[in-house]
Amino acid sequence: MSGSSLIPERQLLFSPGLAATIGLEEAILLQHLQTLFEHHSAQIRDNHAWLSVERDFLLRALPFWDAEDLHRISRNLVDKGVLLIESPPLHTTNRLLFTVNEPVQQTHIAPQRALQTAPTPVQQPAAPAVPLRRSAGLLPIHWSPSEDLLQLLGLNHNIPRQFALDQLEDFIFYWRERGETSHAWENKFRQHVTANWRRHQQHQAEPFQVPEKTTLDNSWRPSLDALEIMERGGIDRDFIDQSVPEFILYWRERGATPKVLNSKFIQHMRIQWARYTSSLEHSTEPKRISDHWLPTEDVYDILRMSHIDTEFAHALLPEFIVYWKDSNQAQTSWNSKFLKHVKYHWAKRHQIEQAGTDNAGQQRSNKTGRTRDRSLQEDLTDTSWAD
Repeated sequence: MSGSSLIPERQLLFSPGLAATIGLEEAILLQHLQTLFEHHSAQIRDNHAWLSVERDFLLRALPFWDAEDLHRISRNLVDKGVLLIESPPLHTTNRLLFTVNEPVQQTHIAPQRALQTAPTPVQQPAAPAVPLRRSAGLLPIHWSPSEDLLQLLGLNHNIPRQFALDQLEDFIFYWRERGETSHAWENKFRQHVTANWRRHQQHQAEPFQVPEKTTLDNSWRPSLDALEIMERGGIDRDFIDQSVPEFILYWRERGATPKVLNSKFIQHMRIQWARYTSSLEHSTEPKRISDHWLPTEDVYDILRMSHIDTEFAHALLPEFIVYWKDSNQAQTSWNSKFLKHVKYHWAKRHQIEQAGTDNAGQQRSNKTGRTRDRSLQEDLTDTSWAD
């Protein structure tokens, strides 16, 4: 019986379960590449079976894709941790050198034979390999999930696209701070998003949950839950309290209040605390302040990140040095003391400006950011910032 004209070629097969996990295009390409090991000679290296195949051969076998498609889909498989590739991008080279990212089974090594329609085996010199292996790497600062993963989260977990994207900044910051490498960032992001989604749904299901305050005024403070989360993360309570006024001022100046204040504040504090703890001096030997002491540039970076005017900080420096020289005390980190000093006065200035006192006009006219709402004697005798 003659074959049907509607099916003139050998069919491509793929697993529906695999397609639901990594994407339809990725499943088709992966399973096609896997079948090539049955008919091609593989080179065993680093306990992986490497295979080189001509790009034109793949285009003939998969005529519904072009070279750009093959490059895009193969890179998706690399990002998902499924493939390892040591050849240049497929739209710039004529060969693909790859391996499936799993240890080779010696009892299942492909036969040393070639299919008649297949390309020349790897006895020919392969294209120059990329020097670095792409099996694992640090998370790029501008990393983003693939469109397939976002669709997968929506289809399988009913997670809104915007919710997933809202988790991206915290995800990148967490893994870059840890400095760990991975070849499956998409899988880690999927786990991160689904865990946060479950917590989000649990909070919504709580019957007597107190609604979060969404009005950002001078009386706003982070919730007890937010404080507990930050303190569990090792963030100092005084550091949290000092950062509230600058957080309020930042969002007021932007003219828009974030929808979820506590979450934004937690994220803000994690970044601030990480910068603070990693940038300040950590000398083990206390020393007295010198006549010409200057804070390091890291201090001003932290102040700029806190949206505190650097000119305001410069103006506070002389009295800071005079006070500590007169006190004749030694400290392990003058940077830390100065940062606390500036934040204290910045918060006090902000509170005075927001109070709407009679001398508000005098404060706004002060170009240096210094306030003289109190007497000079009060300013000179107020040393609460040095505690």
